[in-house]
Amino acid sequence: MFILIKDGEVFAPESLGERDILLAGRSIAAIEDDIPAGLNLTNLQVISAKGKFVIPGFIDSHVHILGGGGEGGFATRTPEITLTDITKAGVTTVVGCLGTDGFGRSLISLIAKARALEEEGVSTYLYVGSYQVPVRTITGRIEDDLMLIDKFIGVGEVAISDHRSSQPTIDEIARIAASARVGGMLSGKAGIVNVHLGDGARKLAFLEEIAVKTEIPITQFLPTHINRNPNLFEDGVEYARRGGYVDFTTSTTPQFLQEGEVKSSRGLKIMLEHGVSSENITFSSDGQGSLPAFNAKGEFIGLDVGSCQSLFTEFRDAVLEEQIDMAIVLKVVTSNPARILKLSRKGGIKAGFDADLILLDQDTVEIDSVIAKGQPMILHKDVLNKGTFGR
Repeated sequence: MFILIKDGEVFAPESLGERDILLAGRSIAAIEDDIPAGLNLTNLQVISAKGKFVIPGFIDSHVHILGGGGEGGFATRTPEITLTDITKAGVTTVVGCLGTDGFGRSLISLIAKARALEEEGVSTYLYVGSYQVPVRTITGRIEDDLMLIDKFIGVGEVAISDHRSSQPTIDEIARIAASARVGGMLSGKAGIVNVHLGDGARKLAFLEEIAVKTEIPITQFLPTHINRNPNLFEDGVEYARRGGYVDFTTSTTPQFLQEGEVKSSRGLKIMLEHGVSSENITFSSDGQGSLPAFNAKGEFIGLDVGSCQSLFTEFRDAVLEEQIDMAIVLKVVTSNPARILKLSRKGGIKAGFDADLILLDQDTVEIDSVIAKGQPMILHKDVLNKGTFGR
């Protein structure tokens, strides 16, 4: 199928002005000032993007596609994600992971779920492992998993500074990073280590010490939940200013915010004001992950469920409420995760890239249509030019 998107204001994520975009199968074939709707192509579908922003599909780099939770017993396990959960948020690429429960949920099931979502239309990648150390693998070695299993692009989410972690030593984290680095090098993948940060007093200390005392670069890690409390966030600002990557979790609850969690859109504004490069910041949703609440004794008292929709909500709030330039905000959910995770065909609107696109209404900055790998996932009826369909 060929799809021609006409007259949209394109952000790639940088602003390109009003352009036409031709999609051929799963790829972007051309971006021009004017591509005639009368092209002699069979199965040509024309979409009018007048009054719309055309932006890259979002990359959600931390999603519990099998569900998460379980901290309060079996009844608190959260459900698997659905295709609709993903696409209605404008997400066209997800990176799946296991969390606290790396026992009742397996890596084999994680791979199967990722392949199912891929068949339904979105792009999927995975982290090998879970909270626990030693890291669980399919083959017995991190390096072999990265080299031999296509879906695995890194390790995670490995938990530190958290009462639910396996309390790993700094040497154990360094060895994980070393294995991920070599496995990534040999397979041409990112080999990133996605690190879960808890509320513990050690915060980012392990990662900072590894970067100083070993040959492993600070960019081998992607620490997430950096906004979970004010002290961690403050340390995250300095960590990112030293060149490290930081990932904001967009799913939250009113209780978490009341207790001091930094809203992602606001946190982005603060980091930029403190001189952090926009290239070092990403957002992820923690979709389908549990958002557990514990009392002062560490006892479970309740939970909510993370949502991919929060990723779009925080993107929109950053643009409308925090008044951050849309091209900058887009980077944290498109080109930055694509670069950090070495997803070379993702995160932008360029010829040869995957045809992952979102159409936004310019007045409301709400999602109008979503296209993943060249296939419409959500398509508003008003954007179709039926006169040239099937030409």
